[in-house]
Amino acid sequence: MNFLPNFTTLKQHSVIRKYFSNTSWLLGERILRMGVSLFVGIYVARYLGPEKYGLLSYTMSFVWLFSAFLDLGHREIIVRELVLYPEQRNVILGSAILLRLSGAVLLGSGVAVGLQLVDNDHQTSLMIGIIALGMAFQSWELIDYYFQSQVQSKYTVWAQTVQLIVASLIKIALIIWQAPLIWFAAVFSLEYVITAALFLLLYNWQVGSFPIRNCNLKYARQMLKNSFPLLLTGMAILIYMKIDQVMLKELVGVETVGIYAVAVKLCEAWYHIPVLIAVSFYPAIIGVKDTNPALYHARLQKLYTLLVWVAFALAIPTTFMADWIIYILYGNEYIESVIILKIYVWAGIFVSMSLANNKWMVIENFQNYILLTTLLGMSSNIICNVILIPLYGASGAAIATLISYGIGSYLSLFFFPKVRKGFWFATKSINPYSVFTFSYHPK
Repeated sequence: MNFLPNFTTLKQHSVIRKYFSNTSWLLGERILRMGVSLFVGIYVARYLGPEKYGLLSYTMSFVWLFSAFLDLGHREIIVRELVLYPEQRNVILGSAILLRLSGAVLLGSGVAVGLQLVDNDHQTSLMIGIIALGMAFQSWELIDYYFQSQVQSKYTVWAQTVQLIVASLIKIALIIWQAPLIWFAAVFSLEYVITAALFLLLYNWQVGSFPIRNCNLKYARQMLKNSFPLLLTGMAILIYMKIDQVMLKELVGVETVGIYAVAVKLCEAWYHIPVLIAVSFYPAIIGVKDTNPALYHARLQKLYTLLVWVAFALAIPTTFMADWIIYILYGNEYIESVIILKIYVWAGIFVSMSLANNKWMVIENFQNYILLTTLLGMSSNIICNVILIPLYGASGAAIATLISYGIGSYLSLFFFPKVRKGFWFATKSINPYSVFTFSYHPK
């Protein structure tokens, strides 16, 4: 009998430990961020009150509508390229930063044009400008993509933790000093500047000088061409994630935005968890696509099921405890947020499905279908908001979100034969038993 360990088994265990360690770092940072951000966010919301907090939320949402220009849709593509062609690292990163800096210019231009289409006072426009300026520094987030591709996210976790602590302490100090609203917009902007500086320092320490001079225009154009459907998708996603708060301000009033934003922030706070799960396992799924199709499909199904049941695990207790959560955390000023929270939290199930769908479709080069399904979701969201907000106010916006997420992230997949497998992955994920099985729906 051979008592010597199998080398292949040991290697597989080593890989598993590597991914587990990477996920642990990410999970630890996200849990810390959720806790600190929730505490500080509650403190800020209570200090500002629904009207001022609503105005701050509106200005951030307005800028976010144009932030897809920064990413240009190539987040997953950069990670994929770095995993598959590590020897081309400098060219990939050098070309990507050129695109992202160009995207920062487009962001500023888009915000400037958008401001001409709305009727805002001087302070609101100034806050939007400050936030947009800081968000431009998010261009350097692609350094995080490199560490993701190497399954070494602990380095960027260090940077993000420092940024979180510094920004949170500044916000608390502003409340103690009773600072005006515009300073909170400035801190939001400062967060991006701090993160960019720390990312650059980490890359220089662990890898070397950032290869900004290694840009290849031909490669950059090809990258932009490949990611263009994802750019349009990103724009559509941001529109139907943030347009509700912009429309609420225009159709109802800024105080309603504050009531609505409290529930949205509580729901979105945990979105970091499914994102980090998907990001951390993305390289493992790519790695077996061509060599082991059965394992590839099994890992995809497990990803779908894990993400969906994380969402269920949050939605069920939140629905029953929404009254207590809002009253204890935010007080009577925000008690109208209860019904919004009970509705909005269920959209997280479709958000989880969407994360898994997008990873799968990028691997399969089905970016055009990501765009199509997202456009369906965005269109249905705008239509539902136009109908439901005048009737039900903030609750109508929450219902519109739930309906449109269901259409864009789940139902729409059934109508396109090429991506119908994604519909079956998502359908099967609702069964918790599927997380323990490797079977795969063939249709």
